[in-house]
Amino acid sequence: MKKYLGYAALALLTAAPAGLLAQTDPMTPDMVARYERVRPNADYVRREVMIPMRDGKRLYTVIVMRKGTRAGPILLTRTPYDAAKTTWRNPSQKIEEILPVMDAEFVNDGYIRVYQDVRGEHRSEGEYVMTRPLRGPLNPTAVDHSTDAYDTIDWLVKNVAETNGRVAITGSSYPGFTSLMALIDPHPALKAAVPQSPMVDGWMGDDWFHNGAFRQTNYDYLSGQTAREGGGPVPYGAGDDYSLFLDAGSSGDFARAYGLDAFPFTRKIIEHPAYDRFWQEQALDKLLAKRKLTVPTMLVVGQWDQEDSYGAPAVYRALAPQVAPGSDMLHLVIGPWRHSGVNYEGRSLGALDFEGDTALQFRRDIMKPFLDRYLKDGAPQGTTPPVVTYATGINRWESSAAWPAGSARQPFYLQEGFGLGDRPGATGKDSYVSDPAHPVPFVARPVHMRDSDVWRTWLVADQRFADGRSDVLTYTSAPLTAPVHLAGAPQVDLFAATTGTDSDWVVKLIDVYPAELSASPKLAGYELPIGVEIFRGRYVHGFPTPGALTPGKATEFKWSLPNVNHVFRPGHRIMVQVQSSLFPLYDRNPQTYVPNIFNARPGDYRTATQSVFHGPGHASAVWLPVVP
Repeated sequence: MKKYLGYAALALLTAAPAGLLAQTDPMTPDMVARYERVRPNADYVRREVMIPMRDGKRLYTVIVMRKGTRAGPILLTRTPYDAAKTTWRNPSQKIEEILPVMDAEFVNDGYIRVYQDVRGEHRSEGEYVMTRPLRGPLNPTAVDHSTDAYDTIDWLVKNVAETNGRVAITGSSYPGFTSLMALIDPHPALKAAVPQSPMVDGWMGDDWFHNGAFRQTNYDYLSGQTAREGGGPVPYGAGDDYSLFLDAGSSGDFARAYGLDAFPFTRKIIEHPAYDRFWQEQALDKLLAKRKLTVPTMLVVGQWDQEDSYGAPAVYRALAPQVAPGSDMLHLVIGPWRHSGVNYEGRSLGALDFEGDTALQFRRDIMKPFLDRYLKDGAPQGTTPPVVTYATGINRWESSAAWPAGSARQPFYLQEGFGLGDRPGATGKDSYVSDPAHPVPFVARPVHMRDSDVWRTWLVADQRFADGRSDVLTYTSAPLTAPVHLAGAPQVDLFAATTGTDSDWVVKLIDVYPAELSASPKLAGYELPIGVEIFRGRYVHGFPTPGALTPGKATEFKWSLPNVNHVFRPGHRIMVQVQSSLFPLYDRNPQTYVPNIFNARPGDYRTATQSVFHGPGHASAVWLPVVP
């Protein structure tokens, strides 16, 4: 019997490998229906849902939370930048790795993070319209970003079992715009909002135009954002952008050469070069000012935001009059960041170094306590100052009761001999020749606007490359004997004339570091831009009503530089540069008045002599918001 069992067992062992290790047929199809990237050992839950809107369209939404989350508040972002990709930053089983860096402080404290593709983008249904206007004169449909936010929040609080039913909305740039749109007829469960660098007015100073001058970097954005297939950067090569855009002719010629006029939003821009109803009816600061603010809101922007510096301060100005002193309803935060830099590491920007990670400091010490108060039971009920800004130059956070905090408007006058001081100089003028065939570059050549290191830091780039040009006027103060602290938006008051019939004016406010600086050699002699802004002369009598300039006539041009909190330190000098182009970031002004600069012909581009006046009666100056 034992011998028989032994033979039987041996037979089984001999036969087993063939059965247990059966090989896959070589012709078995190799595609699997789906791979579950979220493995059982993941420390998070990630759900993909299609949320129905009131018109029947469904929007793709990703819900992410740490395992074990209960009674968690929801932090929502509505984005055109791919919710699926945003919530899979790294292929990982750790929640801090799959989500954007800025989410860690929240999901590690019980927040539920939700990202949604806006209507018509990526996996969401419906038609995409760039910054879809609010229902009304420009949008006769029943849906917009306000209604989509409402319907999304309504579904989330009813269908996400792990939530406590309270929602906040946040996001930067376009998601900052959608965050503001959610404040219009908001859902009752929306308890707080933190719009960051929001797109507010695309003509006045966010994204598309600045004071009427078109920003040509937008062509890449348009082709990448609004093409179902074949989208991405415009295929013009990798050479010097300065030469490429110059050779193309007008900005409209460039668009037509690369087929960009086939994009509806390109045509909308070309058809509306002035501040007409198309832009006015979309200006969110004006739309929000007509409504009572009912959701506590914290507006955030970077001091050197190279894309959307206008929006957050504009909304603050629009809403502040309806907020009572001491109210926690409205806040403004200005940090030392580039566009959307608040959501990344904030230890430095270009050649500038700050005290620690300023972006983390904001998220941890300002934004999260603000949201906790409205979204979490038992959260400390402290107060957030109405305005929190980071003082560059001395590198510290400061708070104030209102903005601007610099209540004393102190003029720095352009003076004879290219001086800059607190009193008007002698009567006179300084002149230069502006040649559209040789525009002033906005960064040192060769220009590569697609290089992220160039684009993200150009607003803090050393300006010594420009101040020696014959078509740039440079005015410089004596070395300061005491600090000059700015907290607000410097105002340009320029008396100027041109021999042409149209002109652009660019003014830069610059902090000039000492020539010897052993404490920080990389900043020795550095010319740090504190504010840079352009003004298209044809709009001097009104942004909706362009008109030709009178050749040779001294005209007063007024506009604002971006909001700043900056300290010019003793030993530094204050500098102002004046020029007539900032290329190829902004399209060239032909300096001959034409009805639409997008359609300017080669013969319209002509040299002009530009004159900047100083002295009594024509005292050109930059008025600084000085903290007493």
